[in-house]
Amino acid sequence: MTATDAARDTDPFADLRLTEWTSCGGCAAKWGASLLTDLVRDMPAGADPSLLVGLAPFDDAAIYQVAPDVALVSTTDFFPPLVDHPSDFGAIAAANACSDVFAMGGRVAIAVNVAAFPEHFPREAIVAIFDAAAAVVAEAGGTIAGGHTIRNPEPIFGLAVQGVVHPDRVFRKGGARPGDVLLLSKPIGTALALAGGSPDDKAAAIAGMRRVNRRASEQLQALGGAVHAVTDVTGYGLAGHGWEMAERSGVRVVVDTDGIVAYPGAREAAARGVRTGGDPRNRDYVAAHLDATATEEGVALCMDPQTSGGLLAALDPSAAAELLAGGPEVGWWRVGEVAAGDARLVLR
Repeated sequence: MTATDAARDTDPFADLRLTEWTSCGGCAAKWGASLLTDLVRDMPAGADPSLLVGLAPFDDAAIYQVAPDVALVSTTDFFPPLVDHPSDFGAIAAANACSDVFAMGGRVAIAVNVAAFPEHFPREAIVAIFDAAAAVVAEAGGTIAGGHTIRNPEPIFGLAVQGVVHPDRVFRKGGARPGDVLLLSKPIGTALALAGGSPDDKAAAIAGMRRVNRRASEQLQALGGAVHAVTDVTGYGLAGHGWEMAERSGVRVVVDTDGIVAYPGAREAAARGVRTGGDPRNRDYVAAHLDATATEEGVALCMDPQTSGGLLAALDPSAAAELLAGGPEVGWWRVGEVAAGDARLVLR
């Protein structure tokens, strides 16, 4: 019996390819940031003073104050499969949805499934997706409390997540200061690794995407006021989310592309010219605000749409040094710095 035969005997989904059920998967399925920004700009702003963070300007999640020391963190995220195994899909979707709560400095409380599947989709696969998501939400500190499932030609899954945060301790995209150090809590290159990497490269990216950002958020929360701005890096790539931090903060976000820690195979795929569908949309989003002297390989890594990416934080140099002192096992890498000047994204 070959190893492949053994895998089929032990894994009922060894022959299932979720990516064959859809035309676009993961956060790369998001609308382009330019189009979405225009749409959100036309929506009416909320007038409720308890809405601390809403659409004007939008952030990673909404924040609504319910008591003097308690605010609700509310977010949702869902997408078609970007991986083949149901358990990986469910886990990645859950980690990605919970990430917005962690990016705002909150803790996850409850989540509800948002699901759509073809009527002839394997029932056992749906169960595996739900089970994996529930396990990740529990790891994130919360509980699955329900959900809604509809029929759809392509499978789609994600969650609406509710968390809590102290109103005075909310992380935002704005607030980065000149002299801050930029740290990132996960490698870059999920889409490149999945599109152009070896099976081992893809497995490494999947393992990274399954990992929740709870620990990284709690590490930042422990640093208090030394943390000036936070966002999570997802579909708009390091470039798009870095630009949003620059715009909201009125600073120059400078990324040192040679120092980016990438998933195995991602940098090599970028060098071979591999690009995914989200790449040109992300380039369009930042084009008018970009100063780039980096290699095309480095730029491609920054434009690569991430799914369940890490937290990008701008913090005081001494606090950054404290995190970096723990070494790579702590899970933080320096990716750049914040400089004075008109809001720009600099890739060098």
